[in-house]
Amino acid sequence: MHTTTPRRRATGRTWIGLSLLLIPALLVSMDLSVLFVAAPAIARDLDPSATQWLWMMDVYGFVLAGLLVTMGSLGDRLGRRRLLLGGALAFGAASVLLAVAPTAELFLAGRALLGVGAATLAPSTLSLIRAMFTDPVQRRTAVGFWTVAFTGGAVIGPIIGGALLEFFAWGAVFLINLPFMALLLLAAPFLLPESRNPAGAAFDLFGAATSLTAVLGLVYAAKRFVEYGADGTAALALVVGLVLLAAFVVRQRRAEHPLIDISLFTRPAFTASVAGNTVVAFAVAGLGLLAFTFLQVVHGLSPLVAALYALPTILGTVLGAALASSLADRIRPARLMGLGLLAGAAGFGLVGAGADSGILPFLAGYTVVTLGVGVVATLANTLVLATAPPERAGAAAGVSETSTELGAALGIATLGTIAASLYRSGVERGLPEAGGAALETVAGAAATAAHLPEPQARDLLDTAFAAYTSGIATAALTGAAVLTAVAVLVLVALRRLPAGTEAPGTRSLGTERPRA
Repeated sequence: MHTTTPRRRATGRTWIGLSLLLIPALLVSMDLSVLFVAAPAIARDLDPSATQWLWMMDVYGFVLAGLLVTMGSLGDRLGRRRLLLGGALAFGAASVLLAVAPTAELFLAGRALLGVGAATLAPSTLSLIRAMFTDPVQRRTAVGFWTVAFTGGAVIGPIIGGALLEFFAWGAVFLINLPFMALLLLAAPFLLPESRNPAGAAFDLFGAATSLTAVLGLVYAAKRFVEYGADGTAALALVVGLVLLAAFVVRQRRAEHPLIDISLFTRPAFTASVAGNTVVAFAVAGLGLLAFTFLQVVHGLSPLVAALYALPTILGTVLGAALASSLADRIRPARLMGLGLLAGAAGFGLVGAGADSGILPFLAGYTVVTLGVGVVATLANTLVLATAPPERAGAAAGVSETSTELGAALGIATLGTIAASLYRSGVERGLPEAGGAALETVAGAAATAAHLPEPQARDLLDTAFAAYTSGIATAALTGAAVLTAVAVLVLVALRRLPAGTEAPGTRSLGTERPRA
């Protein structure tokens, strides 16, 4: 007979421990975007080839996405606090290597190692929250804080990076990680409990290798589609990823000690939550990719000023997380998550309608999107942790965060491709003689215009900016349609769950207790 995990109110020490866990959650997300503002200086100093530069930008996200499930499952077996500390060491060492890297090759190695460290940190933080907060209301609040840190890091990254680059060399954007990793290593043994799967099951090495290559193939395919279109390489990566994903599922169904319990996906709360995480990551990453180019190139803002303009989007996430935490006991998950998705869709609609009206209407729509994201991500992560058995919390967290990475890749690929396609067709129609870099990207048009006489430069910029704005509007309307469709699916999948995230039939089973 299964018993539910005892519910104990969190103490002051527990909340201080949560604040410690928010640091790696913030940094893992921040290091996905901090490279954007440092990119020109790094490229100037290290002089990478085009292929090297592509991998220097992408390898962190690739490794992170590919190892999340594996590292989450490893934490379940070895101990989540222990894995967190190991991740802090790897993340700190990689940060030093990146800051002092004299060549593109060493920088690439550092970004890969940083991805390994991040993949150990991210699921450890969320699974430790599952062990530390057994009261559903307090856990929902804790997950809300985690959601704000994890999603806000992507916006804070360019702000911190831009501020550091005003006074220091580009290595400072990586060295900033060191004091925080040192704090984590010193304080975690005293503030965080150790927790693991009490069964101490063997580790599925074959399943880990299969999941890694499957996720890498799918993420690479998504990124390849946005950069080069549906070419043979992208199609091959997609097929390989799907085949290996199928092989991973078969392996997990037959293995004596699987990395994840595939039967979790038969629980509507778990599956709908993973789908919700995927689609809000789709929205944030896809819109974020377009937004910073829109602010910097079309409206001429510096990277730091553009990031500061985007600060209200963090407030949207904070408000959304607060609403999810306060309303979840009174409103059914289906309605609350559905409303969050529809709010995100409405925000996309505002972006689509206001993109050609200036910065403020655009940012207003963007902030409404993040409001919906805050609601959905908080509920989704809480439901994932609540419906997974405690001994599988790390693997469940890994699945949730992997869905976030895949959603982000799909968002960049889908919305980026739509915007790029409409940009090219708009420039071709408005200025048939344009070619080269001006026809490929709006940034290329701006660079080309800098070398043209004033009348020609103005014609090119007017045409390019109008085409890019039209592309953003159409991409935003596509995002609205996707979020609306998933909102309908969530309303159906979660319709039987009562208010409160740990409904009868979906409570976590097991007897695991955190160990001090």
